[in-house]
Amino acid sequence: MYELAITVIGPDRTGIVADVSEALAAVGANLTDSTMTRLRGHFAMTLICTGPTESEATRALEPVATGGLLATVRRVEPEADSAAAGEPYLVSVHGADRLGIVAAVTRVVAAAGGNITDLTTRLTGPLYVLVAEVDVPAGAGDELAERLAVAAAELDVDVTLRRSDTEVL
Repeated sequence: MYELAITVIGPDRTGIVADVSEALAAVGANLTDSTMTRLRGHFAMTLICTGPTESEATRALEPVATGGLLATVRRVEPEADSAAAGEPYLVSVHGADRLGIVAAVTRVVAAAGGNITDLTTRLTGPLYVLVAEVDVPAGAGDELAERLAVAAAELDVDVTLRRSDTEVL
């Protein structure tokens, strides 16, 4: 059994998720992890599946990859240990849009040994919002909060760090 990482990117239209999932199911692909979003009119989906070979999945997606959609498939190795390596936290940033917010905040998290497991940003008018789920080394939450406060002052944004509940999904 193969494990594949698949991305589908392009102009948004109705039915892309259905088309992709049906094409993959037809060749025996079991979708194990996926995320999909719409970014300013553009569709973006990333998923991990098990089952078919790389070439079988690529052929199955060829009819779907029309109208500007690009589907890529590559084989990946199964994750050795899926247990979180730290304590789960949620970082949120709100403020006026400016260059470098994502770079500065994620650099602070990385410098504290944190691993970003999910990140979303959105620009709504002049307001920029970043929300990130991070795994932080045990006991490092307070130090990370202090480092984020310094970055927030330099960026002139509001940053909060709070302990996250155990993932329900």
